[in-house]
Amino acid sequence: MINGISVPLLVLIAANVLVSKKGFDDGNFFERYKFQIGPIRSGEYFRMFSSGFLHVDRMHLFFNMFTLYFFTDIVVQRLGTPNFFIVYVVSLLGGSLLSLAMHQKEYYYSAVGASGAVTGVLYAAVILYPEMKLQFLFLPFIKIPGYIFGIGYLLYSIYGMRQKLGNISHSAHFGGAIAGYATVLLMRPYLLYTNTFLVVALAVPIVLLWIMERNKK
Repeated sequence: MINGISVPLLVLIAANVLVSKKGFDDGNFFERYKFQIGPIRSGEYFRMFSSGFLHVDRMHLFFNMFTLYFFTDIVVQRLGTPNFFIVYVVSLLGGSLLSLAMHQKEYYYSAVGASGAVTGVLYAAVILYPEMKLQFLFLPFIKIPGYIFGIGYLLYSIYGMRQKLGNISHSAHFGGAIAGYATVLLMRPYLLYTNTFLVVALAVPIVLLWIMERNKK
């Protein structure tokens, strides 16, 4: 810990800040390393990873790092530092893979941000710490169970993907959540027995998306 902040968190914040700042200052760098369907389908697969450290602006960067700050230590404490980084990277790539699958015919579709990785860490924390309570800055007196927030956010991401809401990569959020969820269960399979209700509840939106895609609705 350095001034109350864990080393894994500092490493990720530093990496995101440095790469994002380079992208803010250098448009060519930003264009070269962002997630974009056309170049990725042409073989530039590194974009699926590098885009996770770029951000549109400082507010986008701050929000992702602020969210990461609240959930990193839970995952580190319960899985250890190496496994935490595995969850982060797998979630980042999971978000990129789902975005690629959902937008594969949109040559110019592009996205940046750590949202997939951060969402994966968030859902890993929810599974590992089922007693977690979350509260919102604008509603400080209301606390909701972490898994309720998780399910609601996944459902919103499905809706956002289907309706193409805003300039937000909802598919990256959803893909990261799925990857974080699956990775934790592979690392700690006993959670299927000790936290059965939570595991099943968080699987509902995943199954819903699969059914929707299967039926093309």
